Amino acid sequence: MRTIQGWTALVTGATSGIGEACALSLSQHGARVILVGRREERLQALAARLDAPSHCLILDVRSREEVERSLATLPPEFAEVDVLVNNAGLGLGLEPAHEGVLEDWEAMIDTNCKGLVYMTRALLPGMVKRNRGHVVNLGSVAATYPYPGGNVYGATKAFVHQFSQNVKADLAGTRVRVTDIQPGMVESEFSLVRFKGDAQRAGKVYEGMEALQPADIADVVTWCVTRPAHVNINVVEVMPADQGFGPFNVKRR
Repeated sequence: MRTIQGWTALVTGATSGIGEACALSLSQHGARVILVGRREERLQALAARLDAPSHCLILDVRSREEVERSLATLPPEFAEVDVLVNNAGLGLGLEPAHEGVLEDWEAMIDTNCKGLVYMTRALLPGMVKRNRGHVVNLGSVAATYPYPGGNVYGATKAFVHQFSQNVKADLAGTRVRVTDIQPGMVESEFSLVRFKGDAQRAGKVYEGMEALQPADIADVVTWCVTRPAHVNINVVEVMPADQGFGPFNVKRR
């Protein structure tokens, strides 16, 4: 196991769920953590719980200007980021494609794809220059396994996977690593956001089964980051035991 004591990790979407759990886990392993999110009160509350020094960035990753400006003004002790956890992302709606809400589609593309690209492009040059770093992208099993209503969300996560693989190809020969983590069902605010605050509908998603918890994914992220420097975990696909694969969708007339 490689120590990350004294490293600096930046986690987007740190205000809840997987992002919050990743910040806690990385802090427990000795990393300084930059907490990125849009809800200041939540970030400050999380910062108070961490075991290592932290810095809060109130930032919307969808804005290229905000990303570039905020990262350029990091305090010196947080300026050299060793681990980037691109966790900020969302799914919106489950309508079939011909009934999809374009504003929802744009929000998913802007956050899941463009926000991830902005953060990666801003921090990757420093990692390459120092010949040390790790980009961890939170994808989804939806990148591989389509489901009704998952149209644009699944497409954005397929982008995350392919972008991760191609960046890894560019970095071959350096000690900068890239990992795509692809969770299945995780009990978090994901469904509450997808259904725009409908708690009853969101709760039914996890009813009668034991979903993954954010801490389960944080464990995987920390395991990947703490592998020896010459080891790159390319892709991790993880589902709860209660989730599996469905048959082909055949509509009969």
